[in-house]
Order: sequence, then structure tokens, then C-alpha cells
Amino acid sequence: MISSDVITVFVSLFIGFIALGFYGKYWRKGDLNHVHEWALAGRKLGTTLVFFLIGADLYTAYSFVAIPSGMFAKGSLYFFAIPYVMMTFGVALVTMPRLWTLAREKGYVTASDFVKDRFGSTTLAVMIAITGIVAELPYIALQIVGMQAVLTVMLAGYANAQVAEEISLLIAFIVLAAFTYTSGLRGATLTAIFKDILIWVTVLVVIIAVPLSIGGFHQAFSHVKANYVTLSSSLAPAYMTLILGSALALYLYPHAINGVLSSESAQKLRKSTALLPLYGVGLAILALMGVLVFSVPGAMNFLSEFPESSRGILVVPSLILYTLPGWFSGIALLGIFVGGLVPAAIMAMAQANLLTRNIIKEFKPNITGRSEIRITKISSTVFKFIALGFVFLVPATYAISLQLLGGILIAQILPSVLFGLYVKSLKKTPLIIGLLAGIGSGIYMVESANNFGALTTSLFGTIFGPVYIAVISLAINLAITFAGSFATNRSHATRTN
Repeated sequence: MISSDVITVFVSLFIGFIALGFYGKYWRKGDLNHVHEWALAGRKLGTTLVFFLIGADLYTAYSFVAIPSGMFAKGSLYFFAIPYVMMTFGVALVTMPRLWTLAREKGYVTASDFVKDRFGSTTLAVMIAITGIVAELPYIALQIVGMQAVLTVMLAGYANAQVAEEISLLIAFIVLAAFTYTSGLRGATLTAIFKDILIWVTVLVVIIAVPLSIGGFHQAFSHVKANYVTLSSSLAPAYMTLILGSALALYLYPHAINGVLSSESAQKLRKSTALLPLYGVGLAILALMGVLVFSVPGAMNFLSEFPESSRGILVVPSLILYTLPGWFSGIALLGIFVGGLVPAAIMAMAQANLLTRNIIKEFKPNITGRSEIRITKISSTVFKFIALGFVFLVPATYAISLQLLGGILIAQILPSVLFGLYVKSLKKTPLIIGLLAGIGSGIYMVESANNFGALTTSLFGTIFGPVYIAVISLAINLAITFAGSFATNRSHATRTN
């Protein structure tokens, strides 16, 4: 049972977090009855604010517990997350300023807005919107899994701990829904700064305090097996394709694009993106927690009280509790906890934008601006609680496994969104067929790789070794898209001649 000072600091800071969320309504005040004001903060965020917002957007509670969890459970394969985040910002620097410029010129709020205008296809735009909404749902659910890890550690030893955990999550999401509804992205931005400061302080303290307490990194790595230090050559294809597929997919998620389009200018977006690899450094440090924990007897004894399948997700919270003072543990644990709430808010807002602008408005084109923002706000709230209910009803093992599908699904919109920014020869019909083929093949390969049972892997066996399924299905998608577009263009040229 943890000390009262941990809970006192945690609750006190959470009250401050709530206050910031509601204050967002009055910060840089704008008319929140307009979608671009509520969902994109009026497109007025500068370099520093976009840095914190996208950092909070992409580096979530799940990121800060999942990577160490993977390292703890499987070893060095999960260190792929470090080079991939560095690569993904290269992708972002090439594509996102271009998307921002077009969005500012033509009033786009979502990627589907761009796709519809670029290819003149309502069908393709709706398909992109549906793909984004579906891929985002398990992502929100996984933020809650990360938050659950914090509550599990904090409430361990108390009577009715599970009931207290569920009530705590429900209260947190009611508060989140309330300030998101009233403050929009402004509230999310202020709380993102709050969350990121807590996370950075935690990362810096942990990486100094933990090695000192156990006798250094050499001592830590002497306690683990070889697979924590080196990568087997048989896993090299998996490692490389996980890097590639993840780097290509990250900025396709609706919440990432939402953060991008909130920037004040393309130049400030470039600057903030160039600074974002700093989060990769923090993530690399946190990944090492999955190894350092083996040298902390108190944390290992605590983890042994839980089923083996659920220990990994508790590594970072346990390590914090058993190596740092109680008052600081409260700060660090709250950082991870709100690291789930802030992204969940932005993700649900991005889903709501897609639903309202790119699906509902296609069937009700005469909807008024006031009705549009009301539906967007309400659907944002609904999406949050769908994800929360999903976590309550479905075992965490399956909730986590569904994220394997999330990356595979969202990667399939790459030809329409990223290539669509620069490649003028692409045509809507091959893009639609390619998208369907990519999604269909990806789902089939996931099911086949898992023997049509519980989802435990996103790797598919090939003659080269195990390969990340998103890369294979995207290759199928791209082949159909480019071959079909080439054939269409050639046929059109033949007819005109």
C-alpha cells in the first residue's frame, strides 16, 4: 500500500490540471461556435505551443508505459520505437507544411477535406474518414490502459481497488469531456504543456536517480539475458519494417493532423517539428526502464504479485514508486496519468471532426454552422465514452492487441494523403481500390498470423523473415494505386489522341 503523500500530491496536481482545462475557454479567446476555433484553436498556435501540443499528441500515456513494457517482456526488438520516431519527423517535415499551406488557403480542417477537394471524390473522402475514426478508437482505449496502470499501482493493497479504479477513470473522463466541450483545443493545449513539463521532469530525474540507486547501467544490464542487449539477426526484417511502417503511419492519424493544422504558420510548424526529436530522446530513456527494473528488487517483488501477462504495463509506475520519494512519485504518476487524458481529448476531437464534416455533412449538406459545431462537440464526448466502455467491457489484453490493427489500417490512407500532396497523376478509382485492398489484405494477414485467434502479433512470416504487416499491405495498396493510375492516364491519353 503506497503512502498518503503520493496520493496527496497526485490529487492536488490533478485539480490544477482541471483548472487549466477549463481556463482554456478564456485563453486567446475566440468564437468557439466555429469549428476551426474549437477544434484547431483558431490556427493560432506558435512554435512552442505546437511543440508541446504535438508532443503530447504523439507521446502518450500508452507510449510511456508500452515501450518499457515491450522491452521488459520481449527485449531489444521494442527499441525500434526510438529510430522510428526520428524517421517520422523527416516524413513530417516533407509533407505537413505542404498540407498546412493548402489547409489554410482552402479552409481544410481534416485530411478528408483535402482528399475530397484534391481528387473530387466524396466516396474516397468518406472512406478516409471512416478509416481514421476506426483506427483512432483503439488508440484512445490504449490511453486508458496506460492510465489504468497508474491507478493499479497506486491502489494496490486497498480494499475494493478495482471498483475505485473504475470510478476514478469515470470521474477523470467526465471532467475531460466537460472541459473539452467548453474549451476545445485551447484547453487541450494548456493541459498538454502541463503534462509535458511533468513528463520531462520525470524523465530527467528517473534517468539520474535509478541508475545511481542500483550502481549504474552496467549493473542493470548484467542482470538481463542477451536478447535485451542485442537483436537476433532473424528479427532484423521485423525491426526494420516496424521502423518504416510506424514512421509512415504516425502522422496519418487524425489527431496528429489536427495538431499540425492548429499551427499559426508553415514556418513555425517546421520549427516545432524540427524540435520534436527531443521527445525521442526522452522515449529512449524511458525504454531503458524496461531493463533497469530488473535491478530494483522492490519493484520486481511488487510486479511478481501480478499475472505475468500484465506485469510489463506496470514497469514504469512500479519503478517510480520503488526508487523515488513519495512526493515526487505523485508528480511522476500524474504526468503519466494525464499523459493519457490529453491525447484522448485530441483524438476524440479529431474523430468528431471527421464524423461531422466528412460523413454527416455529405448526407446533410445544408447543415448550419451552429449545428455542425454542436454535433462535433457531442460526438467528441461520445467517442471518449465509447473508448472508456470498451476498456471496461473488453479484457486489456485484447484492447492492446487491437492497436496492431490501428497502425495497419491508418497506413492505407498514405497514398491519398501524403502522395496526394505531390503526385499529380494519381486517380480516385485506383486509390479507392488500393485502399480496400490494403485494408482487406492487412486484416487477413493479421488474422492468419494469429491463427484466427487472439491478436498477439503484427508480424507476418515471409521468405525474408517476419515483416510488419502494415508494410506488406501498404505495398499492395501502392502497387494497385500507381499501376491503376498509370493505366487510367494512358487510356485517357490514347482516347484524346
